[in-house]
This record gives sequence, C-alpha cells and structure tokens, in this order.
Amino acid sequence: MAKSALLKSSIAKKVAMALSGLFLMLFLAQHFFINMTSVFSADTFNSISHFMGNNPLVQFVIQPILIVGVIFHFIMGFVLEFKNNSARPISYAKNNGAANSSWASRNMIISGSVVLAFLLVHFYDFWVPEMVYKYVDVSPLNETRYFHELAEKFESPIRTGLYCLSFLLLSLHLWHGFSSSFQSVGFNNKYSKSLKGFGYGFAIVIPFGFIFIALFHHFNH
Repeated sequence: MAKSALLKSSIAKKVAMALSGLFLMLFLAQHFFINMTSVFSADTFNSISHFMGNNPLVQFVIQPILIVGVIFHFIMGFVLEFKNNSARPISYAKNNGAANSSWASRNMIISGSVVLAFLLVHFYDFWVPEMVYKYVDVSPLNETRYFHELAEKFESPIRTGLYCLSFLLLSLHLWHGFSSSFQSVGFNNKYSKSLKGFGYGFAIVIPFGFIFIALFHHFNH
C-alpha cells in the first residue's frame, strides 16, 4: 500500500514538472518572438516592450505566475533527480550509460542548473533594473529605451559567448525534456510522433534563434 502511494506520488511529481515545463516553453516562444522583432525594427521592439512592461495584466498576473512556474519547475527537477539517484542500484553505476541513453537525458540536471543560473542572472540584469527604473527613479518613462538597452547587453564578447553557451545547453535540455514530458503524462497515440518532431524542432529553432539575436546585435552594435 505504501509502495503504491509512493509510486503515485512520484508520477504526480513528474506530471507536474512536465506541465510546468510546457508552460515555460510557451513563455520562451513568446519571449523569442518579441526579441526577434529587434532584428527587423527597433521601433516595433520598443513598442511591444513598452506595452509588455507597463501592462498591469502582464506585470501583476502573468509575471508572478511565470516566476512561480520557473521556481517550481527547477525545484521539482532537483527533487526528482535526488529521488532517482537514491533509488538507483549501485551496480547501475557500472553500466555504460552512453550506450543506452543520450548525453542530454543523462545530464538534464547539469543543463538545467546552468539554465537556472542564466535565468537568475537574466532576472537580476533585466528585471531588477526595470523595477528600479519604473518604481524607484522619478524620471519620466522613455518608451524608446528598450532597443538600446538590449543591444548594449551584447557589446561584450564574453557576455555574448556565455549567453550563447547557455542557450546551447537549453537546446539540449529541451531536446530531451519535451519528449520525456509527454511520456510522463502518459500521452501516447497517433499524434505522439508528430509532437515529438515538433519538440525537436522547437529545441533547435528557439534556442538557436536567441543565439542569432545575440550575435546579430554583437556584430551590428
């Protein structure tokens, strides 16, 4: 009975983590499309950024939900990794993991940790100054500052390189995470193959799209 309850609890945690991951993918896609406008039009990027940064629904509803979603997803990831390692037999360590699984699947905790560190730096680098600018400084809001601030972040080659490395690891994280999320929720039907293909495409297009944006502004600033 206890074993059955433990199994159900473990499955529930995996489902919750999978759903939170899918939610974060929606945010990632939205963030990507906004940033991509900076490549084509500074005015469009400024306009969208100003709207997102001053919309009460975004600021006081969606943003807190996003922050909670990020925290929950990564805490759950560490919890599940710890439980998996605790339940793993000692002899398993002697097996050749590379022969049975990909690097991404064996190192989700590593790629996830790097991505989390990047998100925290990104949060401190963009969100904190934004809050100070809007709620602490007394100067009038400048609706055209966003493009300049974005481009300025990619002046440093070191900063740009670390940014690109973070998204390479995010790509690996998404490559395994998307398909495993559907496996966690028990989704297995005729659409599974197409959805996995979409997930693999997402894991390539979105992270490498962010890398393209960073390099574009680095070399054109």
